[in-house]
Amino acid sequence: MVNPAPCAWRRRKGGLILANSDKLDMLVICGSLRKGSYNAALARMLPKLAPGSMAFRPAPPFDDFPHYNFDIQNSTGFPAGVTAFADAIRSADAIIIVSPEYNWSIPGALKNAIDWVSRMKDQPFANKPVAVQSAAGGLLGGARMQYHLRQSLISVDVIWFGRPEVIVNFAAKKFDEKTLELTDQPTIDMVKAQLAAFEKFVRLICGKG
Repeated sequence: MVNPAPCAWRRRKGGLILANSDKLDMLVICGSLRKGSYNAALARMLPKLAPGSMAFRPAPPFDDFPHYNFDIQNSTGFPAGVTAFADAIRSADAIIIVSPEYNWSIPGALKNAIDWVSRMKDQPFANKPVAVQSAAGGLLGGARMQYHLRQSLISVDVIWFGRPEVIVNFAAKKFDEKTLELTDQPTIDMVKAQLAAFEKFVRLICGKG
C-alpha cells in the first residue's frame, strides 16, 4: 500500500500537519532554460487547461547548481539552491515536469538537479506523484526523454503517472510564432485530458478525494 504522507501532509517546524486546502498543490519543473522555449510556453498553459482544483507554482531555478560532485556534498553540504529545490518538491502534492529532449535524453541541467536531490536521505521525490509533458520540433516530440526520465525518477521512488501522455511533436506548428501561446486544438485537448486524469490520480494517492 502506498504511503500517502509525502503528498497529503505539509512539513512544519517540529512535525507534520494535515493541509487544510482541498486544492492540489502542483509543482511545475521546466527542463528548458531557454527564454523562448516551447516547453516553458507549454508549462505556462497548465493553469488555463487544468481543473480548477489544481493550483500551480514554478519550481525554484536549478540552472546555477554546480555539477554534482560528492566532494562538494561531503565538504560543504548541499548548496542552498539545491535545498530550496528539494523543499519545494517535498511540500507539493504532486509534480509536473515539462521538458525538451536533448540528444535523445534528459537535458543536462535537469538531470543534474535530479542527481543532487537523489543524494538526500530524507528523499523528496519518494512517493510523489509525477506526470510528464514534452514538446519538440521533431516527429517523436520528446518521447525518448520521457522514457529516460522515467528510469531516473523510478530510482528515487516516485509514483509515475502513465497515461494519458502529452507528447507534442512539430512544436513550431502548434504554438503562436509571436506569443508562444498554444493554439493547436488537438494538443490543447490532449493536455486537458492528462491534467483531468492526473488530478484524479493525485487525489487517490494523497487521500484528498
